[in-house]
Amino acid sequence: MSATARNVQPVTANIGNDDSGELVSSRYAVRIGDVDVVLISDGILPLPTSTMSTNVSEADRNKWFDHRFLQRDMFDWALNIALVRSGDRLILIDSGVGDGFEYFSRAGRSVLRLETAGIDLAAITDIVVTHMHMDHVGGLNVDGIKAKLRPNVRIHVAAAEVEFWKHPDFSRTVMPEAVPPALRKAAARFVELYSDNIAPFDRTVKVAAGVTARVTGGHTPGHCVVDVASQGEKLTFVGDMIFEVGFDHPTWQNGFEHEPEVAMAARIALLNEAAETGSLLAAAHIAFPSIGHVAKNGESFRFVPVQWDY
Repeated sequence: MSATARNVQPVTANIGNDDSGELVSSRYAVRIGDVDVVLISDGILPLPTSTMSTNVSEADRNKWFDHRFLQRDMFDWALNIALVRSGDRLILIDSGVGDGFEYFSRAGRSVLRLETAGIDLAAITDIVVTHMHMDHVGGLNVDGIKAKLRPNVRIHVAAAEVEFWKHPDFSRTVMPEAVPPALRKAAARFVELYSDNIAPFDRTVKVAAGVTARVTGGHTPGHCVVDVASQGEKLTFVGDMIFEVGFDHPTWQNGFEHEPEVAMAARIALLNEAAETGSLLAAAHIAFPSIGHVAKNGESFRFVPVQWDY
């Protein structure tokens, strides 16, 4: 691969009256029937490319990254959260990485971007945590955030997820050595802060009209996805079940998956579901705004991003 190929770095500038100082867009809204959905970028997580495909050869992995004009050693993972308004309910899906991990300094922007968009954190009625990895609960752990939320905010987390993080098992994962201790710390801090707000559920929970969370397992034992359905339209926020490489290679395992085989089966099922129904899909780690359709492509799949509506 050419030495000039590299990951694109973030672009920032102080222009106009935008207090965020950001030139690039970090929010994108769609309407699903009567329900509003906003995808928000929390930033970028630089991680080793090896974590994207732990069950394939380095040569096969390099071929995929070369084809994408990306570096072979480090990959910029997008990190996205979502905000959903259904009737009088305002639902936050995940919260970003926060400020608890020094190596992820290019992320942790969710709260800033919510506030820049004019969102009062006290207006949030419900929070869905797809799973308790630090890049999904870390934003809630930031000092001062709990005080900005309403005292009775409901935080929907799968019961299996809460139980798993009492004694987490990392034996099947392949992560940088600094990550597991940070994951344990973030999960414990989240439970400590929000134990009175956590509303555990078994397999599915209706969060609001047209908004349902369902457990997939795999990435973590209690990982869930969120379906938004209204007026015959549907979008599924799949959390960490699908990474960008998963469309071309759905059987490639991710180093952050605690149950790799379960994750692979769930990923293929979600991709088939989206391809067969034509519904929209969004994810935590697909390039912002991460919204698109899925099409079958032989034994694999093809992601078709939405055309931005200006």
